[in-house]
Amino acid sequence: MPREGTGPDFIEALARGLEVIAAFSPTRPEMTLAEVAGATGLARPTARRILLTLTELGYVRSGERGYVLTPRVLDLGVAYVGSMGLWDVARPHLEELSVRTHESCSIAQLDGSDIVYVARASVPKIVSLAVTIGTRFPALPTSLGKVQLAALSPEELDRVLAEPTRSGLTPRWQPTREERDAALREVRARGWAVTDEQLTLGIRSVAAPLRDGSGRVIAGVNVNCHAAETSVERLVEHHLPLLLAAAGEISADFARRESLPHVTLPAS
Repeated sequence: MPREGTGPDFIEALARGLEVIAAFSPTRPEMTLAEVAGATGLARPTARRILLTLTELGYVRSGERGYVLTPRVLDLGVAYVGSMGLWDVARPHLEELSVRTHESCSIAQLDGSDIVYVARASVPKIVSLAVTIGTRFPALPTSLGKVQLAALSPEELDRVLAEPTRSGLTPRWQPTREERDAALREVRARGWAVTDEQLTLGIRSVAAPLRDGSGRVIAGVNVNCHAAETSVERLVEHHLPLLLAAAGEISADFARRESLPHVTLPAS
């Protein structure tokens, strides 16, 4: 059935194709035609045509029992990161921060009630959750999410957190509204956020906001560590000052990049 309220210029076929791609997740990396149809609410013939189209374009391939995404899907995310310029700006600062803390450091942005990782400098350590570019976690129990949620108005916050997570993960911390608001007030007052095994056991992190030239929070940057190796005190006393300095440098560089004139050359 056509969607309601989408306007005369809405392209239903494009929306359905993107829904099929988004239906794949870490908990269901391979799906049969019936499972794709069920996950998206599409009729089986429609789901079949979309899957065949995505296969021809190289975004989907046949697996052992159904369909799986191909690495080409990453091109869609890489295009976004490249257009933002965050990785180009952040890379040297993020890599230096990782070297100085001996920990993995990441940048993530809000997407609904989740955060999505868009840049990362990692060190070889065993942690309970694997993180790569494009990994999605619920925002509220993460330090990266807290620094961005704290920048929202009450109305925006309620709207964002009303969206269901698409991470497939149930966090350990399940706060009441009062506990949530108190935690975010503390983040606003401090200007940074720390989490201690709120997402899952064994993970601690501290994060700071990244801002554009107008002062708007556009992302978060963090230092992530294993709880068995690094105490909260070490995280705050040693890693946090280095993190705040890096966040300031990334924000300043991003603001300078935004201020540069953008020249479009005519096609030859």
